[in-house]
Amino acid sequence: MTAPHFPNVAGIDSAVPAPAQTVAPSPQPPAAPAPPPSTAVQDRLAGWVSDLTTLHELTERLIATPTVDAALRELLHAGASLVGARRGLAALEPGGPGGPRAAFTGLGLGRADLGHIETVPRAASCHGRLLDEPPGGRREICHPDLATDHTADPRHREVAARLGWTASYAAALETGGEGRFGAVVWLYDEPAEPDERRRHLTGLYLRQAGEHLARLLALDAARATVAALREELLPSRLPRVAGVRLAARHRTGPRGGGDWYDALPLPEGALGLAIGSVTGSGPSAVAAMGRLRASLRAYAVMEGEDPVAVLSDLELLLRLTEPARSATALFGYCEPARGRRLVLAGAGHCPPVVVSERGAEFVETSLSAPLGMLACWEAPSVELRPQPGDTVLLYSDGLLRRTGDAMDRAFARLHSAAASVPRGRREDPGAVADHILTTLLPEGLDDEESEEDVVLLAVRFD
Repeated sequence: MTAPHFPNVAGIDSAVPAPAQTVAPSPQPPAAPAPPPSTAVQDRLAGWVSDLTTLHELTERLIATPTVDAALRELLHAGASLVGARRGLAALEPGGPGGPRAAFTGLGLGRADLGHIETVPRAASCHGRLLDEPPGGRREICHPDLATDHTADPRHREVAARLGWTASYAAALETGGEGRFGAVVWLYDEPAEPDERRRHLTGLYLRQAGEHLARLLALDAARATVAALREELLPSRLPRVAGVRLAARHRTGPRGGGDWYDALPLPEGALGLAIGSVTGSGPSAVAAMGRLRASLRAYAVMEGEDPVAVLSDLELLLRLTEPARSATALFGYCEPARGRRLVLAGAGHCPPVVVSERGAEFVETSLSAPLGMLACWEAPSVELRPQPGDTVLLYSDGLLRRTGDAMDRAFARLHSAAASVPRGRREDPGAVADHILTTLLPEGLDDEESEEDVVLLAVRFD
């Protein structure tokens, strides 16, 4: 077995064995200092440091993006600077070739431009060929000059000429666990192609981008599952009861929340109205919301004439089965055929609003703690006699919180929005609800940045 070979240190060759006996070493002249690295080496090291710094900055900006769309926009911008292009597009196909159609995002390309690109046969487009590659297949496709590349599909060359690009560089988006799920293509206005250094740096960046996008796609899929589950736990349709008309509007936050509503027909032509909110978010809050709504339905059928008893039973159940969770709720027992009588009881929930010919006013429900906050819950009920044409609005606090105002200011805005419903729209409870939403939330219910659920139930008395 040979002895290990050690490198030279300070000019001493470590391969030479030491003498058998100890001898005082003879004085040696000091070793000459190592020559400084050449200018070419320094330039090379400086280039590596610059590339690593650029890659670090671009990756940090990418990782900070919270949504798939934001990540794709950042990816296209960063990649365009890395490869020296001006425009680009990304195609995602998480389900693989047999899954849903690829979704496109463009940089410097309008919807019409993306529509033209989609007319290129999949087998001829750069992104299509990369998406259809078998595992371990090529990860990039470069067309330095489409005008002289007669192997390219005629439709591909026609669309490129129409949209004004003459060269392209495409790379795959993939992860080690999920495989290939997308491709990105950058477009040049003049014949060009990235050199080996740019390709290497872009490949390193795309490796991080693929992992980040895969996580965001998995998160979106989980949110979609929670949203679908929540939709199934809410009423699939509102009941038809003589004397009232109902309309509901709701939207779940991106993480899935516990806001809910219900309307169920009761014996002797009565109607039960409920709205509530469970603390927390995500699948656990959605599951708790489903259990709470189902329990309230059972209590409403047994003793719906007494809303206080319904909420008392619900509070006891919540305290015994889920002691770490609290919830707000409002339940109303409505008898449309008997003088339009409406009896309400609330547990820490926002007071309803009555929209009438006289304007709008809040229902003075008694102040009470949310369910699960006290050892024994009980509060008096309130009885209303809505007039024909009046609309009672039940809503969750997410409607107020989405405004971004303090609660007192949000309540004032809600009152103003309810009082300003045009006379011609008061006949339709859905129109009343839409007016409230558009007045309070100009961006509508599609604000992806908001974490708040919104629930609005409008009850119009004929």
